[in-house]
Order: sequence, then C-alpha cells, then structure tokens
Amino acid sequence: MKYLITIVGPTAIGKTALSIALAQHFKCEIVSCDSRQFFKEMTIGTAVPNQEELQAAQHHFIQNKSIFENYTVGDYEKEALAKIETLFQTNDYVILIGGSGLYVDAILKGFDEFPEINPEVRSEVNSNYEKLGINYLQEKLKELDPEYYQKITLENPQTLQNPQRMMRFTEVCIGTGKPYSSFLNQKKNNRNFTPVLIGLDAERQVIYNRINQRVDIMMDHGLLEEAKRLYPDKALNALQTVGYRELFSYFDGEFTLPFAIEEIKKNTRRFSKRQLTWFKRNENTKWFDYATDRKQIIAYVETFLK
Repeated sequence: MKYLITIVGPTAIGKTALSIALAQHFKCEIVSCDSRQFFKEMTIGTAVPNQEELQAAQHHFIQNKSIFENYTVGDYEKEALAKIETLFQTNDYVILIGGSGLYVDAILKGFDEFPEINPEVRSEVNSNYEKLGINYLQEKLKELDPEYYQKITLENPQTLQNPQRMMRFTEVCIGTGKPYSSFLNQKKNNRNFTPVLIGLDAERQVIYNRINQRVDIMMDHGLLEEAKRLYPDKALNALQTVGYRELFSYFDGEFTLPFAIEEIKKNTRRFSKRQLTWFKRNENTKWFDYATDRKQIIAYVETFLK
C-alpha cells in the first residue's frame, strides 16, 4: 500500500515545518502543491522554504518553472503524478504539502474531461476579453451557465477575477453549446495511493496575527525590491497574486507604500479564509491546532497506516 500524506491549511500556519518533520520521520520526500512557489523568479513574496528547510528534506516543485511559461493546473497534475509515481517505486510514503486547494484536488481526485474547443472560439473569447475586460467574461458565464456562476460566487469568488479560468469556462460554454458545469463530475479518476489528510488550523486572530507578522518579515527581507524587479512583467498571469499586485499599484502611484503593505495583509487574510473554506469541505481531513506537538501528529499518521 502506498500513502500520500497530505498537509493542508491556510497560509503562514506552519505547514512547511510539519512536512519536514514528517518527511524526516518517514524517510520520504516532499511534493509541493503551492501554485505560487513553482516560479523561480518569485521567492520572498511566495514564502518558499529557505535553504536550511530545503536541505532538511528533498523537495519537488519548488521554483522549478519560470513566470514566462504558461503552466496550468492540468500540467501540474500530469507532472506531479508522474513524480509521485516515481517516488513510490522506492518508498511507501510521499508527503504532499499545499495551500492551493485546486492543485491539491488535482492530485487527489483529478479533473473532469472536456471536449476539444475550436481554436476560433478561443480566439474570439480572448479578443472580446481584451476589448471588454473581465466583466464580459463574468456576464457571459452568468448568461450561459448561471448555476456554475452562482456556485463560484458563493464558494470561490476570487475565481471571477481570474481571466484565464473565466476564459476557459466561457469558451467551453460557447464551443460546446452546453453549460461548463455539465462536464463536471462525469468520471472517477483512480489513484494508486491512499491519501492521509492532515489539516493545520488555529483561531482566526492567531492566523491573522501570523499573516501580519509574515508580511512584515517579507518586507524586511526585500519584498519591495523583488516586486520592483518583476514590475516590468506585471501583466503575466503568474504575477496576478497577493503580495505583488499591491506593490505594483504602489509603483503605479495608485497606493502609498504603507497602504500597499496593509492591503497585502488584508488580502492575504482574505485568502487564508478562502483556503480554509475550501479545505474544510473534505470530511476525511483530520484537523490539528497549529501548536500541536508534531509527535502527536506523527502518532496519528502511524495509527492511520496500521
């Protein structure tokens, strides 16, 4: 039996430290499932593990891509599953650590299959977005798949601001003449491993305090300089993320620096709330307070494995 020990939870909760403790205990390797940490040009603002942490256990999918590559969740699913399969050839355990719910789901459950879309439809949707903006995509999805639009609005509202995903939803609706949601949950993806799901949580104010402190540390460690370096490429999809967007607005003269920093903290707190909402949907996750002794969590995993 192969076990994928999966650690989830909000940002700044301590997932990295726990993953290393588990990897050392079970003598196995770590597969990162944080979509912000894939990109080698982004270090400080994505809180990638430091050199000491990277040396404490073998990590995969940390700064392995460039922001200039078009890297989708589907690409990640294929590459990560292949890597996990390889690791399982020499070990019964692999650690999966993630703050990106969609990417965790891609590994644990996989995605639904969609028909090929005519490139002309894709081009037309893209062209309309360029001319009319994100509102065009939102209104089109609302018209063509009101059920899915409502679901996103309630469960994952930030998706409505994501051009790549909204264009995908819209092109499927237009290209097939069917709602995007009609293609969901059609098939089961078989996985050759058993997931062991562990969640880290804390009282909301504790999470918020940890986030605020982390942002201050990032600023001390050079986040402003890192964002300045990335500013010329601010339109890239990989850079449409908390911690960079707000500083780009500062460079554009829209925000003062103190206001931009407060916006980073506020938007990260909102992001953590959405992360928890996503992860709490899975009833199979065993939740622990972030301050729980790691030996206790290891003991739980060992009991599960028996």
